[in-house]
Amino acid sequence: MKRLFFLSLLLVASVGAFAQQEVSYHGKKITEKGAIPATQLAAKMTDKTEMPAKVEGTVESVCKVKGCWMKVKTGDGQTMRVTFKDYGFFVPKDIVGKTVVVEGTAETSTTPVADLRHYAQDAGKSKEEIAKITEPEKALTFVADGVIVKK
Repeated sequence: MKRLFFLSLLLVASVGAFAQQEVSYHGKKITEKGAIPATQLAAKMTDKTEMPAKVEGTVESVCKVKGCWMKVKTGDGQTMRVTFKDYGFFVPKDIVGKTVVVEGTAETSTTPVADLRHYAQDAGKSKEEIAKITEPEKALTFVADGVIVKK
């Protein structure tokens, strides 16, 4: 009887531990293995305009319209916009502050003013804030094939 009780207790404890490690997958199913911290990505890019990468970081913001992009903190108050390959999937809109792993292509690109204004609108910015966007932005961006959201 003691063995049965102990085994039951062990089973309940292990189920609880797995529940705490719950994750959700979006796009291509990927693993966390080999992911580098988002804070190290810029240094790995050096003089490249693009490279395949797997990155782990914290979500700073998400498209409020439908989760069609997110920004991941890269350190020093900077963020990296993550979009999703071929607009083929989205992420939940309530993941700000959560840790994500993204796999795909990191790029150094210039975002046109029209796109920046569109992103600002998606983020819920005021018309005045949107009107202040007058210059294209050169920044680190990411096109993800797959995303893991850790809960």
